[in-house]
Amino acid sequence: MSKVQHWQHTIKNSVSLSGVGLHSGKQVTISLHPAPVDSGVLFRRTDLNPVKEIKICHDKMSESPLCSKLVEDGVSIQTVEHLLSALAGKEIDNIIVELDAGEVPVMDGSASPFVFLFEAAGIVEQTVRRKVVKIKKTIRIEEGDKFVELSPCDHYRLEVSIDFDHPAITHQKMDFDFSTSAYSKQVSRARTFGMADQLDGLHQQGLALGASLENAVGLTREGVMNAEGLRAPDEFVRHKVLDAIGDLYVAGAIEGRYQAHKPSHALNNRLLRTLFADSSAWERV
Repeated sequence: MSKVQHWQHTIKNSVSLSGVGLHSGKQVTISLHPAPVDSGVLFRRTDLNPVKEIKICHDKMSESPLCSKLVEDGVSIQTVEHLLSALAGKEIDNIIVELDAGEVPVMDGSASPFVFLFEAAGIVEQTVRRKVVKIKKTIRIEEGDKFVELSPCDHYRLEVSIDFDHPAITHQKMDFDFSTSAYSKQVSRARTFGMADQLDGLHQQGLALGASLENAVGLTREGVMNAEGLRAPDEFVRHKVLDAIGDLYVAGAIEGRYQAHKPSHALNNRLLRTLFADSSAWERV
């Protein structure tokens, strides 16, 4: 187990890559640039005139189906969770993210391509200490048989379980003590997943237009469609941990325990809003 690192970080060099948007199906180029201390994660939509900048913050997250969406003044950027998860995983505090569309490219459906991109760019330590959100009391959100919870802990720990009526998934649980090396090895490569028979319905809602077996684990009622199979037997719950790390990073680095059963992006965002509405539940240290 590792305590959160003390110093802020950014990337050394600018880097970019292109990929398809999971929901829009459009080709997107993402460019990442170094940023000064205390500037946080800043998204920039370069396809708009004037260019629109949105700084990541829990109260700018919108409850949208199947992804995390950042919204300000009617401008949105969707599917930010895998990139944010990778930023959290590599403890990068300050960065400028330029996009020429309204969605972060999905790449292979995991956070691994972004981790590789940060490592290629180089990660540099900055001269100011990190600000950490320390959880001081338990905050819990329940919805039917689902729940998400943050409670005090002297390090960052995630305990996530899922239940799916599917032979490839059934019940899976992962307990994860956060560290950058453990994130890269155990979490970053887990891909998003979905049922093939739900795809037509999602397309009719304008969702998952870019989904394919190149960027997701596809499931039939009987099993896994991807020829290469799974990257781990419990890849599904590992991806839920990946998503949670990304969803929670809109608040910055966290010191506390996250527990969840059947979590979602919407529940994670509600958890952060409830946490920050109670000033006795947290402190920034």
